[in-house]
Amino acid sequence: MTRDRSNVTALLDEAPAYSRQNQGGIFLVIKGPDRGEAVRLGGSPNPTAVSFGSGPQCSLVLSDKTVSRKHLEAQLIGDEVLMLDCGSTNGTFIQGSRFDKISIGFGAEVKLGRTVIKFLPDEEIVEPAPSAQASFGSIVGGDTKMRQMFTLLEDVAKTNATVLIEGETGTGKELIAEEIHNHSPRRDGPLVVFDCGSVPRELIESMLFGHVKGSFTGAITDRRGAFAEANGGTIFLDEIGEMSLDLQPSLLRVLDKRAVRKVGSNTYEKIDVRVVAATNRDLRAEVAKKAFREDLYYRLAVIRVGVPPLRERGSDIPLLIQHFVNNFGPQLNITPEDMSRLVRHSWPGNVRVLRNVMERACLLARGSTINLEDALVSEASSQSLGIRTDLPFKEAKGQLVEMFEREYIEDLMRRHKMNLSAAAREAQIDRKHLRELIRKYGLDPRVGAAGPDDDAPGED
Repeated sequence: MTRDRSNVTALLDEAPAYSRQNQGGIFLVIKGPDRGEAVRLGGSPNPTAVSFGSGPQCSLVLSDKTVSRKHLEAQLIGDEVLMLDCGSTNGTFIQGSRFDKISIGFGAEVKLGRTVIKFLPDEEIVEPAPSAQASFGSIVGGDTKMRQMFTLLEDVAKTNATVLIEGETGTGKELIAEEIHNHSPRRDGPLVVFDCGSVPRELIESMLFGHVKGSFTGAITDRRGAFAEANGGTIFLDEIGEMSLDLQPSLLRVLDKRAVRKVGSNTYEKIDVRVVAATNRDLRAEVAKKAFREDLYYRLAVIRVGVPPLRERGSDIPLLIQHFVNNFGPQLNITPEDMSRLVRHSWPGNVRVLRNVMERACLLARGSTINLEDALVSEASSQSLGIRTDLPFKEAKGQLVEMFEREYIEDLMRRHKMNLSAAAREAQIDRKHLRELIRKYGLDPRVGAAGPDDDAPGED
C-alpha cells in the first residue's frame, strides 16, 4: 500500500505566481475515520489505477467497517478518470446517486460507506528560469518576474493546455492571451475574445454557445456562438470571475465534452478549441466563498499564470516608457525630469494607464519632447470624480456606485445618530435594505457584537 500525504491541499494557501496540474490527480479522504489519508493517481512514477477498500491489497486501505475489502477502483485512461465500483456491499455514490462506473473531474466527492473521498488536482508550483529576452511578442518586461513568465508562456503556447491568467486590471491579461495564441500551432486559426462581464446575463448562453431559430423571443435565425466561431483556434474568456454561478455548469460541460449545444437544440456539436481565461478576481477566494464553482476553477487552472502589477516591477517603467514613445512618437525625446516623474508615479491602473498617458503625451507634444504635463492633467481630470476609465465599464460603474453608497449611508447614519428607522424614513428606503448597506460597508461599530437577528443599529 502507498500512502501519500504530500501535496493534498485543495487550494494552496497563497496562490503562487505560476502553477500547473500534473496528469492524474490525488484522492483525499475528507470524511470518515481515515480523514487526511491520500493516494496519488497517475503521473510518473505513480500508477494509472488505484483501489480503495478495507483489504490490505488496496492502494488506500480504509478502516471504515462499512467499506468492502475491495470497494472501488480508479483508472486513468488518457486524460479521463474512471471510477468503477468493485461489487461492493453498500455501494458507491456521487451526489446521492449510486453508480457502477462513472467518469469524474476535479472536485468530485465519492462516498463509500461512511467515508467520503475527494478528487483533487496534483498541483505543482512552477518556477521557470528567466528568459534571456526582455519581451514576448508585444509584451515588454525586463524584470525577473516578467522574464520568468516569458519562459513559461513560450512553453505553454506550444501545447493545448487550458490557461487561467490572473492579475489586476490593466496588467495586460488580454495581450498575454493574444501572444499565447500567436505563438501556438493554432496561430492561423481564429482568436475569439468573449468578455463575460459585459454581456447581459440573459444573452450569455446564446452568445457563447449559439441558438436555434425560435428558441426564444427574438431568435429569428440560427446563430453560431463564440465557441463555434473559435473552432480551430483559441477562445479567450475575459473576466471569467463575473460569470454567474447558475451559468457555470454549462461552461463546465463544454470544457469537459469539448462540444457545445446551442440554446434550443438537443444535439451537441464537437469543437476543437483552446481555452484561455482571465480574471482580476482571486478565484481561489471566490471558490472558498462558494461564489465560483470549485470544479470549474480546477478545469480552467490547468496552467495558472499570475501577472505582477506594475508596482512590483518598477524597474520596468523606463523600459515601457521608451517602448511606448517608440510606438507613438519615435521622433520625440523624454527629459530626465519627465522620466523621474513617471517612475515615481504609483500607476494604480498598471500598464494600461501608463500606455494611455504616454500616448497622450506624444499626441500633445510641442517640439521634440513629450508633453507630460498636459497628459497627466488629462488623466487626473478623469479621476476627479473617482471615474476609472482604465477599467471595463461595468467595473468602473460598480466602483463609483459603491463609493456613492458608502458616503451617502455614512453621512445619513451620522446625522441620525445611528437611528435606523429615522434614517430610512429620510432616505425613503426600506429599513431592511438600509441595514444590509450598513453591514455591507461595515459602518456600524456595534454590528460585530450584534447577533444575526439583532436590529442594530438602533430603532426608534
